[in-house]
Amino acid sequence: MRNVIAHFANKWSMLLLVILDEFGVMRFNELSRAIPDISPKVLSGHLKTLESIGLVRRVLHPDVPPRVEYDLTELGMTLIPILNELSEWGSRHLEDVSGNLAKKAVD
Repeated sequence: MRNVIAHFANKWSMLLLVILDEFGVMRFNELSRAIPDISPKVLSGHLKTLESIGLVRRVLHPDVPPRVEYDLTELGMTLIPILNELSEWGSRHLEDVSGNLAKKAVD
């Protein structure tokens, strides 16, 4: 399980998957604008990883200049309900988790 989850269980990859689910097909610059805190190098690396494991599809159009688009694969779409449930859990328990972290910092 760890070997599979390690490829997408980080803040950028999960956020990319959720954004692609919400907006559909997107170009690199659109993704970069949607996540202003991510550097182009990090964005590119995470997209390559998500593509290599089959969660994201990269389509290169033979235009001049070249146009590259990204979207979720069928496999990637199967992960969205799980990520949505995780997000809902986080929203429901944010105060509990924050309170426990604050308590631990005081101890």
